[in-house]
Amino acid sequence: MTYTHIRLDPGKVATITLARPERLNALSAAMIDEITAAVGEVTESDARALLITGEGRGFSSGADLAADAGSGLPEDVGASLEQHFNPMIEALFALPIPIVTAVNGPAAGAGCSLALAGDIIMAAESAYFLQAFVNVGLIPDAGANWLLPRLAGRARAMEMMMLGDRIPAATALDWGMINRVVADDALPGEARAMAERLANGPTVALGLIRRIAREAEHSSLSEILAAERAGQKTAGESGDFKRAVFAFLSKQPPVFEGR
Repeated sequence: MTYTHIRLDPGKVATITLARPERLNALSAAMIDEITAAVGEVTESDARALLITGEGRGFSSGADLAADAGSGLPEDVGASLEQHFNPMIEALFALPIPIVTAVNGPAAGAGCSLALAGDIIMAAESAYFLQAFVNVGLIPDAGANWLLPRLAGRARAMEMMMLGDRIPAATALDWGMINRVVADDALPGEARAMAERLANGPTVALGLIRRIAREAEHSSLSEILAAERAGQKTAGESGDFKRAVFAFLSKQPPVFEGR
């Protein structure tokens, strides 16, 4: 597929770059559909990790409100969620490989949700996170109401969503929303190094960790114990487990092949 609003660079670490810097990577319907399609391509490829970042001075300013300005206000503002935003978020959550997001500047609205959909979330010192929907009489979307309470806790999530204030990267780190804050000029290299580390890991096990950790957020202890039992069987049948045991017995570092 040919992409207009993003770049997809395949490889062991697949990279999706939001590429509308002149609009601060605002998420138009066409751009969102391209992200969803790219995630589908990554799923079918041999990639073992996905890195998502933005081109220019920001990660994403959120939904592109200017795109439909000429046609007036839509009757159903939520329709675009069902048609575009929700499939993108669901595709990311279903991906069987780890995701690293490199937040290189503002991450607002749905762009904030996209940034927080990563398993490892790395932000530049100048980055900030913003849910400003309340300022225009709307509610957070693209999974924000699910993500934020789980990452930051209910009290902080409610503050972020009800007040619509910017949350600087350092505060987001303190709140437990993200994993690391690094110098702006160091972010691209450090985020890629993190993605490469994951891509060199035991891909089957990492995919299972990703899935079961998500399931744990809405499952009982008994259900997760059962999921761990089934997952451990799958991981134990992988070639990477066998290679790791042999390497351990040989006092050598394991070399994982992703299967």
